[in-house]
Amino acid sequence: MTPVRTRPSPGARLRSLSCVAAAAVAVATLSPAPASAVTVASTISYETIVSHDGTELKAKVITPTGAEGPHPLLVMPSAWATPHILYVGAAKKLAEESGYQVVAYSSRGFWDSGGGIEVAGPEDRADASAVIDWALENTEADVDRIGMAGISYGGGISLLTAAEDPRVKAVGSMSGWADLEASLYPNETIDVQSAELLLLAGNLLGTPGEALKEMEREYRRGNIDPILEMAPDRSAATKVDQINANGTAVMMAHGWNDGMFPAAHIADFYEELSGDKRLMLTPGDHATPEAFGAVGLPNEVWEDLGRWFDHHLKGEDNGIDAEAPVRVRPNNGNGDWTSHADWPSVTAGTDEYYLDRPSTSWGRWQSSGAMEAEPATGWNYGFRTGISTTARSGTVILSGALQQFFDVPTGVLLPTVDRYRAAVWTSPAYPDGARVAGVPEVTFTVTPTTADQSVFVYLYAINAHGTGSLLSHAPYTLRGAVPGEPVTVETEMSSVVWDVPAGHRLAVVVDSKDLRYDSESRIGNRVTVTSPEENPTKVTIPLG
Repeated sequence: MTPVRTRPSPGARLRSLSCVAAAAVAVATLSPAPASAVTVASTISYETIVSHDGTELKAKVITPTGAEGPHPLLVMPSAWATPHILYVGAAKKLAEESGYQVVAYSSRGFWDSGGGIEVAGPEDRADASAVIDWALENTEADVDRIGMAGISYGGGISLLTAAEDPRVKAVGSMSGWADLEASLYPNETIDVQSAELLLLAGNLLGTPGEALKEMEREYRRGNIDPILEMAPDRSAATKVDQINANGTAVMMAHGWNDGMFPAAHIADFYEELSGDKRLMLTPGDHATPEAFGAVGLPNEVWEDLGRWFDHHLKGEDNGIDAEAPVRVRPNNGNGDWTSHADWPSVTAGTDEYYLDRPSTSWGRWQSSGAMEAEPATGWNYGFRTGISTTARSGTVILSGALQQFFDVPTGVLLPTVDRYRAAVWTSPAYPDGARVAGVPEVTFTVTPTTADQSVFVYLYAINAHGTGSLLSHAPYTLRGAVPGEPVTVETEMSSVVWDVPAGHRLAVVVDSKDLRYDSESRIGNRVTVTSPEENPTKVTIPLG
């Protein structure tokens, strides 16, 4: 595998910008709340908490005043590469409006905390338990009413701690992960943009621990085995039985376009939970749906999170337990939330399209490879690999943020997709429109020319002029294949709820290169797509 290299970034500049951002957050979050919103006041102190191994963790401790204790406790580990100040605005509101004792701390290895970055390893979970111990000894926190919450890294640590520390009664994980391998190595394909962004931020804004140093050294050599070996212990998906046994109430919130931790694996994990649970899926990329709420601004995710903790830690009868627990908002337009009993209920039916042989014609894009109701078999279609087409999955964080805030999708002009480097299919138009809701699935057979070869599948909604919006995508890498022998690929694409306008079509594109991922397809090779009678090429579209 070819090692991945990036240009060094100006570390001093990024540190300066980060400090400026932190100062701005401090100004915003430490401003007094409107008198009408305050039932009690609060104090904020800066504390040093000595962890289980002597490591000093720095924390902001937000204590309600004017209300009798003991207080329900919320512990908030910081997100990757951020300090404890990230949560001070939200913590201040939780303390003053609901009487929570909040301890927000910088995760091990970042900013003012000691130790090295351990990527949510055993030390990080022990840190969280040590913070709970400290709060019980040094504040008026209630031992029977303890919750944890966090964004991204903090959300992942919260879930993992809940599996190991039964004192944690309720968790809120926002833009976190459940399965680290599925996130960073989807379908055996390296997510380069996410990996490089995490490593860059960790090196510039933290102190990598030995585990992270080894992972990066091997990653640069093209060896990801250390990452795969450490992933199970750092994945809540492998500890779901412990979470269920502890009876932890789990709320998860996630953006459809999360480029680091795709939403599909979050929904899978959610379905494995047997206790009280809640799932919110909304437009946004990694950490963008809840970012403004962290600094204390109005935010639907944080509002629901507050209700979640009020019910499960304070015993309030606020109706959240009577609501359908799965809430989704379409990824385009200004659609309202819809509520569902569970994740499968988001999908009400399916359209199944069989794919015929694509055409090499760029001008006849509306019929260049038909999506039909009946199987079309016996054809084959080859294309060259190793060079990108205009089909793409976008840029981590940026693309999802544009979709969330400006309704600007990752787009494509379908007639410009090079038919000699991709296979393209289009569906009949939807005269009344449709809601695509759930997990699209695709089956196709490819014949590689090398042992390791990557393909990328995209699902678009296309208007009458051929301009498309990306609904969903999936990378897929064949490893150890026999050149010249066909391999049938069956894979899920990323989860989505998307309102397809009236008159628009769907389109499927398969090519061999995407800048978000490391592709094993090289220039000069070919991939042949076929549709054998026993496994006809098809795509299944979930409908709401």
